[in-house]
Parts: sequence; C-alpha cells; structure tokens
Amino acid sequence: MTSYTTPLRDLLFVYSELLNPAVIQALPGYEEVTPELVESILAEAGKFCEEQLFPLNRSGDEEGCRFEQGRVFTPEGFKAAYAAFTEAGWTTLQGHPEYGGQGLPKYINIMLEEIISSANFSFGLYPGLTGGACSAINGYASEELKRRFLPKMVAGEWSGAMCLTEPQCGTDLGLLRTKAEPQQDGSYLLSGSKMFITAGEHDLTENIIHLVLARTPGAPKGIKGISLFLVPKISVRDDGKLAAPNGVSCGSIEQKMGIHASSTCVINFDAAQGYLLGELNQGMEAMFVMMNNERLAVGIQGLGIGEVAYQSAVAYARERLQGRSLSGTKHPDKPADPILVHPDVRRMLLTMRAYGEGNRALVGWVARELDRSLRHPDPRSRRDAADCVALMTPIVKAFITDCGFELANLGMQVFGGHGYIRENGMEQYVRDARIAQIYEGTNGIQALDLIGRKLPVHTGRYLRHFFHPVKAYLEEKENDAGLLVFVLPLAKAFGRLQQATAWLAQKGMENPEEMGAAATEYLRLFALVALGYLWLRMADLGIRNQDGDEAVFYRAKVDTARFYFERILPQTGALFASIMSGSSTMMQFNDEAF
Repeated sequence: MTSYTTPLRDLLFVYSELLNPAVIQALPGYEEVTPELVESILAEAGKFCEEQLFPLNRSGDEEGCRFEQGRVFTPEGFKAAYAAFTEAGWTTLQGHPEYGGQGLPKYINIMLEEIISSANFSFGLYPGLTGGACSAINGYASEELKRRFLPKMVAGEWSGAMCLTEPQCGTDLGLLRTKAEPQQDGSYLLSGSKMFITAGEHDLTENIIHLVLARTPGAPKGIKGISLFLVPKISVRDDGKLAAPNGVSCGSIEQKMGIHASSTCVINFDAAQGYLLGELNQGMEAMFVMMNNERLAVGIQGLGIGEVAYQSAVAYARERLQGRSLSGTKHPDKPADPILVHPDVRRMLLTMRAYGEGNRALVGWVARELDRSLRHPDPRSRRDAADCVALMTPIVKAFITDCGFELANLGMQVFGGHGYIRENGMEQYVRDARIAQIYEGTNGIQALDLIGRKLPVHTGRYLRHFFHPVKAYLEEKENDAGLLVFVLPLAKAFGRLQQATAWLAQKGMENPEEMGAAATEYLRLFALVALGYLWLRMADLGIRNQDGDEAVFYRAKVDTARFYFERILPQTGALFASIMSGSSTMMQFNDEAF
C-alpha cells in the first residue's frame, strides 16, 4: 500500500529556481551541465528506481540477508538490480573521468541518492559506501593505488566499505586495537576485528575494498596514533587483476531492527595485506573525508524516507473512507468522506510536507556549496564554501534524520491500524529510518560537533556563512508587504538563535557542560531557523509565480510556507527557553537516583 513517484518537479525547483544553476555551471569542468541535462538525468534515475528498486523494497525487508559459511547473500532480485544499476552507469556519475567516471557535480549524485533512498533504502547503502570510499582513495592514495583500484570501484565492479568500529570503541576511536605491521615491500599486515560494518560482505561485487583504521607498532596513544589502510577482500595484482583471498573474512551479520537487506557485518582481518592511505598516524584526517561524505549521505537517507512516507500517507488519506467532515459531508455519493478532510490528518500531512520540502532545499544548498568547495577557481571562495559545508554537515545529518523518523511515524499514524500491519509497508519505513539517527555518529554526537567544534573554530568564522546571508535577506525583504507574514517571525527566530549562540559561547568558556547540555536543542533551533530562511525564499518565488501555467504548484509553496511559519517555526521559542535554562537540572541530579 506504499507508493512512490520521483518528486522531479520539486527537485528541479530547488536546483534551477531556488538555487541559481549558473553557479554550478560556472565551475571549471561543469560548463555543459545545463538544467536540461540535469532534468534528463533525474528523469532516467527516477524511472530506474521506481521500476527496479522500489518493487524490491518490501521483499528485501522480508527476506533479509543470509549468512552461510562465511558468505553473505543479498535478497532475491538485488544482485540483478545491482548489475542493471552498474550497467546503466549510475555508479559513475561523480567518479573522476581519469578512472572511468562521468565527472558530474556532487549535487547531481546527491539528488540520485535521495531518489534511491526513497525507493530502496537498503539497496542504496551498497553504492553509497563505495562512493565514499572512492572519495577517500582519490584524496589520499598514491597514484599507483588509484590506478589499481579506482577504475573497478567507479564502474561498480568492486565495492567499498568503511571499517572503524570495534566492540570496545564506537565514537571514541582512540580505543581501537586493530594492528598494522609494516612489511619490507611497503605494505602492512592488518590483524583485528571490526563490527557494524555496513556492506562489509555481500554477493553484489567480485571484490570489496575495505578502508580500515588501525594502529602501527609504537604509534602514539589515542587518535593521534591511528592510520588508515586500504585492504582488499581479494588481493589485487599490479595489473589490476584479482589474485588470492587476502585474510579478510566475515564472522557474522547482525540481526537488525531495520534495513534488513543491507548486510551489517563483523569483519575479521587475519594478517591481511593493506596499503597506507595518506600519512602515518594521520588516519582520522583521511577517514573524515569518507565519514563526512557518509554523514551527508545519511541525512539524505532521512530525506528519502520522509518523502516516500509522505507520498504513501497522502495516497492513503485520499482513498481511506472514515467518518464525515466536521464542517459537513464533502462526498455525499460515498458512505464516508476520505480522511483527508479531517484537520488532524491534514496537520500530519502538512507537517510532513513542510519538513520534507524544507529539508530538500537545505540539502540542495549544502550540495551546491560542496561543489563550489571542490571546483571554484578562487581559493577564498573554495574556503568559504568548505566552511559552509563543515558548519551544516552535522545539521543535515542529525536534523534531517530526526525528521525522517518523525515523518515515517506520522505516515504510519495516518494509516492508523493498517500502518501497524507489516504487509502494508509503512512500518518498515519507521524501522529503517531509526538507524539513520544512530550510525555515522549518533545525532547527539553531531550536536556536540556543531556546538563544540564548528561554532568556536577560527573565532566563529563558520557561522558567518549562515548568519550573514540570513541577515542580508531579512534586510532585503523587510519592507516587502507581501512577505511580512514570513519575515517577522523569521527575524524573531533568528534573533533567538543569535542570542543563544552568544550566551553559549560565553557560558561554554566558564563551564563546558553548559554547551553539552544545550547541544541537541541548539542544533534543532539552528535547523528550524535554516529551514525558515529557505522557506522564506521559496515563498518569495511562489508569490512571484502564482499567475502562470503552474499556479497550483507555486501556490502550494506559499501555503506550505505559511504552515511552516505558523505551526513549526514557533518551536524555536520553547527551544530557546530550554537552552537558556542552563545545565543545572541535568548535571546536579544525584547520580545514585538514576
């Protein structure tokens, strides 16, 4: 009973109208990336995902992955779908042309990731991890390693996985125990065990390239002694041909609450040959390239889940007949009115819509800045764009995955009892969405990253790339009578964010626990203001385009913006009050009373 159609019009609205496509087209190498080309790519991507991936979503959840004698088998249909996915070239979109990629903007691949996440969350994890691994290899591997590994990975013939977590260390990677012994030929032999490794073992590709954090003999303690290694499941000769198995094995797969079609593995390394990426003892720097890539990707997973939950809930609300409208019968020819007429159902659907479309705009903004950070010819512009991406990454990861879970829950609530029944498909989205709030750094960790690292760095330089454009746009529109209903509440919310930021900066120097106690609420306050800024811009576009052929589309933008400003943005007042109350209610509570 779930349904999904690629939101092509809205993806293009953000790319081509809210965000100026000329900004990306002006970047070196992207001159031919016209809006028309982007539209054709997304249309084909949507068709593929709707026809080949979406039908496998529920069956993949029901069957799950199988672990037999050290091997992992994905659900029926996944291997064929992956072969079709690679044959169509979807793994090559953002790959470097030198290694067989199309060299297209990251933003296009990010839109593809949203579509895949809506159609089949679990499937998307396999190519998604590979793309992140390629980014780290491209940034830190030697030219010889790039030539040996990247062509097959870009083509999707080989996949990638990220091996960080061990039983005794998750967030605190300084506690890891995996060892890397240097060899005469410059390689290393790795021994140890990693857990919670997404796509660590499967049957979709002939080889899996693991990026592994490990410690060499005599390395400094903590994270300063961690190095990053490329470790193939099957050894690869200098000519790129496969050789013998490489001492990498899967010990088990986890039995999870959701994403059953994604293999989550215990991976053991037994004197497995690996190759150093980047500098010795500088592994976290290299791994953060992949981690930050994956944190953005996880936020997009939340966006994708929210979209398919919304579409499914709307379809159900149009068809489900229950009761009569409070203001009088709307469909006298039917035994009851569709539940779409009821205020509370409309509240849930509009909440889903307002968050979903706002989050898509936020992702688009960050994606554009990501491309600018990598391609802009001016070093200062690259730095400014990178600052923006760094600031917004924890917000995208945490807030949008929180929304993904919230929207999936709301969608299930719209379905009522039928949403709780497995065969109708909605409860799967709730289970699948929940992991996104946990992996790649829990959302609490993202909040600490925002408030403890991103805010104070370079005396608040990162903040300027959000505060300045918001302030400038509010000043530009403060005398626009048609927008005052949006400008005034956003100005108040923005003022709360500025005041909370200044207060926390002062209190944090006196007592770091003040920042820790406020972190989660501060991140949400920041995100709600960010969405308010983007909804103001979307409302402005909607008002200016209400008389054309797409009047219904643009009027819906204005009406959804009004709902956001009247029903969601007021949360900032409560969040501000909670932040300003301080840490004492938490930290002075008696430990023995817990």
